[in-house]
Amino acid sequence: MMPAHETYDVIVIGAGAGGMTAAAVAAAEGLRVLVIEKTAFVGGTTAWSGGMVWIPANAKMKEAGLSDSITDAVRYLSSTVPEPANAGLRAAFLARGPEAIAYLESNTEVRFQSVKAYPDYYPERLGATSGGRVLEPVAFDGTRLGQAFARLRAPLPEFTLFGGMMVNRLDIPHLRRVGKSLRSTLRAARLVSGYALQRLRSPRGTTLHLGNALAARLYASLLARQVEILFSADVEDLLMQGDRVGGVVIRHGSRDRLIAARRGVVLATGGFSHDAVLRKRFFPPSAGFVSATNIAGTGDGLRLAATANAALNTDATSPAYWVPASLFRRTDGSRGVFPHTVTDRAKPGVIAVNGAGRRFVNEALSYHEFVLAMLRDANGEPDRPFYLVCDRPFLWSYGLGRIKPFTRSVRCYVASGELSEAPDILELAAKIGIKPALLTATIAAYNDGAKEGRDPEFGRGSTIYQRHLGDAAHKPNPCVAPIHCAPFFAMRIYPADLGTAIGMNVDAQARVLREDGMPVAGLYACGNDMGSIMNGNYPGPGITLGPALTFGYIAGRHLAEGAGSVAPRVATTSA
Repeated sequence: MMPAHETYDVIVIGAGAGGMTAAAVAAAEGLRVLVIEKTAFVGGTTAWSGGMVWIPANAKMKEAGLSDSITDAVRYLSSTVPEPANAGLRAAFLARGPEAIAYLESNTEVRFQSVKAYPDYYPERLGATSGGRVLEPVAFDGTRLGQAFARLRAPLPEFTLFGGMMVNRLDIPHLRRVGKSLRSTLRAARLVSGYALQRLRSPRGTTLHLGNALAARLYASLLARQVEILFSADVEDLLMQGDRVGGVVIRHGSRDRLIAARRGVVLATGGFSHDAVLRKRFFPPSAGFVSATNIAGTGDGLRLAATANAALNTDATSPAYWVPASLFRRTDGSRGVFPHTVTDRAKPGVIAVNGAGRRFVNEALSYHEFVLAMLRDANGEPDRPFYLVCDRPFLWSYGLGRIKPFTRSVRCYVASGELSEAPDILELAAKIGIKPALLTATIAAYNDGAKEGRDPEFGRGSTIYQRHLGDAAHKPNPCVAPIHCAPFFAMRIYPADLGTAIGMNVDAQARVLREDGMPVAGLYACGNDMGSIMNGNYPGPGITLGPALTFGYIAGRHLAEGAGSVAPRVATTSA
């Protein structure tokens, strides 16, 4: 056996939210930790995300005067995740999620605040709440990272302003009221002037929000504990010592290195969204190959676990978490994927239609439910077209996809083919390949009810979640308005994934399991490398990051406890 170049207590593969949480906790418990990241940046898809974390009965709810209980959360999940599979893991998540948040806030740089008004996605179900289960990261000053700020994955440019300014949820309504409200205008001016000063010292804004703030806080936690991070390194194999995982073999530069782990290895590589073979194996044909995740998620964790005879958890109602997305080309030639999560679909004055020109879904449903409707409508047909259709007042007020509100000219978007424009519905239908009579009839039927704020066909705006995503200033229904002012626009959307739900079987200690149900000694998983505890269902905002942080925390604590750990019997040499 080749000698180990170096030995650590814990090796974490992947520097997304789950992996960095496991590393931060293990380091806070006094262990020597190495993080191996295949790209040049930390943050993974988390750095692009909204950064919301779903943790029922968290302490911050009580501080905010909001009531919740584990009992209510169990009731809610029993209807939104009705399958019995992984019930034990959901129980572990509910029991230890609040503990994980408290630990992170006490022992790391991670800080959260309660989102008081953000309903669960099925607010009519027993045990649902109208807010508080969702936590968001407190804004972070990127300059605190020093030179390491360059290693933090930047947010998607389409979610920033002026080439790099991040804004939080509460800023957006004020930016929409610039020129209409003195308070909003002054707030926007402060934001822009602060950003201008930041750009004198940095290539992008350093006031970080959303998932970028969460990634930055976790990264700061690793730096504070002197956790070593090896960038641009591929893990080629697990080092097996009998039935135990004792380290990894990596390719770094032009040579292989064997690195031993006394306590264990944590897999947190981000799932398999960008692996064509695994997508074809597990995804429905109509899902296609569009993903809103970081391209580094190519199934590395699953392949490594397979070498240790790990079991794959395929008990998933859906193999992925879904979001409708539009595609475009950036100025540098790269393909952009814009996830239509909450910014446009639920606003008044837009509808979604299929290739036959008919509505197929309540546009204000959660992004996951929206795409499930796309997949049902496609009925297994690959590349079936779907469109969002709106008029000029809608586009001006709310934007569409990456086109921001108050965009004076959309000529470049039309010229690139990203957006179709026409002076009337008949011509718009012809441009996007829909029979004009059918699209005209669909919009006429929608407008009949929309004039009075009603949607008889799908009941849009009928729940507090849907109304939360609409425009509260629009009456009587914040989600419904007619489409009648030329010119008219259409944007093609595709079913895309926000992450995979199929991953390794683990136990309540985040240990990877074999087919016989026994743990693989020394091997843990969290994040999208771990099979979904929600079985591919999507009960609320942050139900991927909530379990990722919780089971990353569980893995870190269990590794620190040293339960069942055995020091690897390998020769070592200095690095």
